[in-house]
Amino acid sequence: MSEQTMNIMGVVGAGTIGMGVAHLFAQAGVNTVLIDRYDVQLEAARAQIRQNARMYALVQKNLADADVVVGHLTFSTQLSDIAGVDFVIENITENVEVKTAVHREIDAIVRSDVPVAANTSAIPITRIAGFGKHPERVIGMHFMNPPPIMPMVEIIRGTHSSKSALGAAEAAVTRAGKQSITVNDSPGFVTNRVMMLMVNEAMFLVHEGVAGVQEVDRLFKTCFGHKMGPLETADLIGLDTVKLSLDILYDEFNDPKYRPCPLLKRLVYAGHTGRKVGRGFHVYWSNRKEANHVE
Repeated sequence: MSEQTMNIMGVVGAGTIGMGVAHLFAQAGVNTVLIDRYDVQLEAARAQIRQNARMYALVQKNLADADVVVGHLTFSTQLSDIAGVDFVIENITENVEVKTAVHREIDAIVRSDVPVAANTSAIPITRIAGFGKHPERVIGMHFMNPPPIMPMVEIIRGTHSSKSALGAAEAAVTRAGKQSITVNDSPGFVTNRVMMLMVNEAMFLVHEGVAGVQEVDRLFKTCFGHKMGPLETADLIGLDTVKLSLDILYDEFNDPKYRPCPLLKRLVYAGHTGRKVGRGFHVYWSNRKEANHVE
């Protein structure tokens, strides 16, 4: 598949990243089918994409307006509606068993020449490719949050990934107006293998009483020029996703350095999973950050 032949994109999973990926390609003028099993999630995605498109257009004047973006989107609860797409990006939860079932369904629906990308934070792409009959068409595409405005996509080459599938992924990213770097397969790849260690260690500093949340984030922003501190970054990713990623890294490497911080577990068990629910290591109200609540 080349940039010219990608007429329809299929995006499976309408969570935070999935709706962002669908928004990204619709924003670039690609007709995109967004799939989720729940109507309520699709309606929430539609409203959020419209709201985000308006906000992004205020910041970048060359971006399509909300009506144009939503006009390129089709929302469906039927996975069979991806039958005619030219490229598929799966974005469901970081759970191997759930991904197994979905990839087997995708494999049975789309044409054998259609590239299938797994958008995962940590699961090895070679492991995911084994779920279907065409492992050569499976690649990894790790989108950063929020996908419509982040400039880079990490593409992952699995053991069986073909040159044509990788080329199609690179062409898709280029068409969306973004950059890409292709790396070899490994749990967590490059970005999350490093990032998860950093944010987890930052959590341990708070857990051990070495410094507070605000102090940790401010040090990284001031000393290293980071736009967000590690704990703000974890909140943006979603603390539940961070925990799942660390669990996968711990399982794949059998290395205790990836053990999730007890404070992270406590926040996830409490449902305080970050920006998406208004509370994580920081508290968010009407997009305004209040005082640090983690003790």
